[in-house]
Amino acid sequence: MSQHSPSTDAPSTDPSRAPVRRVVIAGGGTAGWMVAACLSKTLGKGLDIRLVESDEIGTVGVGEATIPTLLTFNHLLGIPEQEFMAATQATFKLGIKFEGWRDVGEDYIHSFGTTGTDHWTAGFQHFWRKGRERGLATDYGDYCLELRAAQENRFAHLPRAGMNYAFHIDATLYGRYLRRFSEALGVVRVEGKIAEVLRHGPDGDLRALKLQDGTEIEGDLFIDCTGMRSLLLGQTLGVGYQDWSEWLPCDSAIAVQTAGVREAVPYTRSIAHPWGWQWQIPLQHRVGNGVVFSSRYTDDDTARAALLGNIEGEVLTEPRVIRFKPGQRDVVWKRNVVGIGLASGFLEPLESTSIHLIQRSAIRLMQMFPKDGIRQSDVDEYNAQMAHELEHIRDFIVLHYHVTNRVDSPMWRDMRAMGVPASLQHRLDLFRETGRVFRVPNELFTENSWIQVMLGQGLMPEQHHPIADLMDDRELGGFLGEMRERIEQTVRQLPGHQQYVARYAPAATGPKAAIPA
Repeated sequence: MSQHSPSTDAPSTDPSRAPVRRVVIAGGGTAGWMVAACLSKTLGKGLDIRLVESDEIGTVGVGEATIPTLLTFNHLLGIPEQEFMAATQATFKLGIKFEGWRDVGEDYIHSFGTTGTDHWTAGFQHFWRKGRERGLATDYGDYCLELRAAQENRFAHLPRAGMNYAFHIDATLYGRYLRRFSEALGVVRVEGKIAEVLRHGPDGDLRALKLQDGTEIEGDLFIDCTGMRSLLLGQTLGVGYQDWSEWLPCDSAIAVQTAGVREAVPYTRSIAHPWGWQWQIPLQHRVGNGVVFSSRYTDDDTARAALLGNIEGEVLTEPRVIRFKPGQRDVVWKRNVVGIGLASGFLEPLESTSIHLIQRSAIRLMQMFPKDGIRQSDVDEYNAQMAHELEHIRDFIVLHYHVTNRVDSPMWRDMRAMGVPASLQHRLDLFRETGRVFRVPNELFTENSWIQVMLGQGLMPEQHHPIADLMDDRELGGFLGEMRERIEQTVRQLPGHQQYVARYAPAATGPKAAIPA
């Protein structure tokens, strides 16, 4: 069944048309507690919200890099930024530095900023390309404040939201913070392992979660946050999974934490290897490290050795291997079950979108909450919106692998030669042939993100918009030079990132508190 087609498996008539008053969240972790916090803050007075989790079941919990949308989520919940940062050992993030992705030894930064100034007829990239042609323009990143600040390891809050940023956080500590937040708003946490999922008849809606001690947690709407097991959506309701491995080669990860030994930089490092890539995420008192790799091109031992050979500081945790299959469920809402987080699908953490997708799922559910009973039109719209959003993010991640000059290993040669989704191929052709980029409505990544990554990966437009030809050398040089100088003046006035974090939101407790129990 296509994820965009209306479901023919409509919710059963009796229970699903009843008002939704009891919400049961299966699983905790970042996903479960983000959903609990969102629902309890907005709709909690009219709902009975219960979250079932077991202390014996661990969470994946490696996703520590976020994107700027998390600021919006925290603002909606009324969470003070300094309190949040101190509780999660957070630092600031201005973008991602991609090391060796375009080619061995070549780096670039995908920042959260806006580059240059657009004209109503054409984007800044057209004027920049004309400037490069005439020898009047420097690197594309020189015209982006956030990118230059990241390169200089500087940060500060600027007036009128003049700096776009996100955070590096301890995801486990964020989950604990949201648990306290949610419980204060009436969410009830139930400790226990789910032994059985009970339904209204053999093929009906879910009725209750039966725990190992025999307790039954009844609900009207169930949120599946059981991770890759997808206990409710996948195992119980039998929702299929779309495998995107043909475009996204990596299927394994190894994560490890180390003590911090140098100042935290305001960006995530993504370091390409012959068979995948390595992340490095600096928090206030430790560093999150890991490798994402393809089992088709290397083995666990090789990947683990490469990871441990490319980290600094005392190793605080045992390296653990995580298996995954890139892709998404055929639908993420079926009957009275909504899958959120890993239960609904997984895209590798290359562009730090995992927490964002949890957030978008929770907010979209809040916007379409079936208070007076589940309607199939809501279910179909929710599924279509989530599928489109994930496909756009998928294309953006595939871009990093496919557009590259690397030919040093079988994986990179295969990635260069592979066919890509038609939706991505159109974007690549359009930019290469015309320099133009158009954002899809409600898409996560902006035109500037696509441009930064396409240029960073080595895709240069063959032409520019004719509006850029109307400026002579003096006019174009002045336009570019003044813009670059304004950015440099601002960057020079910014304090160091580590210095700013220590003053603004120092972690509430000592270094050991950053290590999840």
